[in-house]
Amino acid sequence: MTERKPPGVDFESWVDRQIREATERGAFAGLTGAGKPLRGLERPYDENWWIKEKMHREGVSVLPPSLALRKEAEDARSAALAAPTERAARELLAAVNAKIDAARRRPLSGPPLNLAPFDVEEVLAERRAARSEDGEPPPR
Repeated sequence: MTERKPPGVDFESWVDRQIREATERGAFAGLTGAGKPLRGLERPYDENWWIKEKMHREGVSVLPPSLALRKEAEDARSAALAAPTERAARELLAAVNAKIDAARRRPLSGPPLNLAPFDVEEVLAERRAARSEDGEPPPR
């Protein structure tokens, strides 16, 4: 499909010939997604759809660094509350606290961080209380 349309040949017939020849070569046989509906047809058209898809596949965040750290801190707190051991919870909180401390010393771009490091003992006490209410064995 790298050749140019010859002059004097109707465009539609040239395209049809290219498709027919590719079909005869088997270029369309065994394509992934064959027979399946196209994804995203129900969504309104977005001219940047391919950029958003690529960013989603690559796991790239579009949040400014300060908001990304807020989200990471929120996720770390939830993960610490659900951690199997207190040691794992402490490690999660210590890691995010180090990032928060670094961001407070050298502010990140984006909206103000407005985030203080977690009080590890307070979060662990909340974790213990939640586990005792659930009837789970005391944490190790």
